[in-house]
Amino acid sequence: MTDLTHRFTGHGALVTGAGRGIGAAVARRLAQEGAQVLVTDRDAPEAERTAASLRHQGLAAEALVCDVADRTSVEAAVSHAVTAFGSLDVLVNCAAHCSPEGPAFEDDPDESWLRDLDITLGGVRRCCQAALPHLAASGHGAVVSIGSVNGLQDFGNHAYSAAKAGLGSLTRTLAGQAAARGVRVNLVAPGTVRTSAWEGRDDDLDAVRDCYPLGRVGEPEDIAAAVAFLSSRDAAWITGTTLVVDGGLTTVHTGFRTALDRSRTGRR
Repeated sequence: MTDLTHRFTGHGALVTGAGRGIGAAVARRLAQEGAQVLVTDRDAPEAERTAASLRHQGLAAEALVCDVADRTSVEAAVSHAVTAFGSLDVLVNCAAHCSPEGPAFEDDPDESWLRDLDITLGGVRRCCQAALPHLAASGHGAVVSIGSVNGLQDFGNHAYSAAKAGLGSLTRTLAGQAAARGVRVNLVAPGTVRTSAWEGRDDDLDAVRDCYPLGRVGEPEDIAAAVAFLSSRDAAWITGTTLVVDGGLTTVHTGFRTALDRSRTGRR
């Protein structure tokens, strides 16, 4: 049985968008399991806050500013991780951008569409390109990106959803090429997760909770656990897959079932 407290001992990990939310939870989980983690984010204070909280727990973590929209910044982050940790074994792509939409599709400007795609999809491409040689050199490299149920079904946000759908395709094609180099590439697709993006919107979270067969929205730790599994040797024969972590949202149409149950009850 695998010792979950030591799955990443001796491993170097780089996590983007790790200043808060899912990224911070991923960094914490990997560090708790023994990884040396480079916490990266565009927001320097948030990256340092996450890394400092890990160090306070006696875990190995450093912080670095990284803008995944900037290739030079990405390459510097990868180089820093390799130098600091001696190897780069795990890359977790959490950074993303979701622009607010206009009232109609035709109102969305090109700028917001391109920004969502460039950060959410293009950022993963840049990070993988910079990290792949080092992941291959480790002999057991793993890439895990954070997708979304938005890439699987209609939950709004055209550009963000298109970018997340693109991550599914990139995961499959890159997995096929990287396998020969000993690198696995997978995707986690979360449903609604309680992060700062929902701050002040408790009513909205309560409203969507009933859509989830398991009766609650997700927590960042739910996603971090899935990422840790796919990053570890426990998933040594898994690549090119999308692991949906959504409390059953995309499996069971709760609205339809509820409507049907009410209709049947009414007929009785």
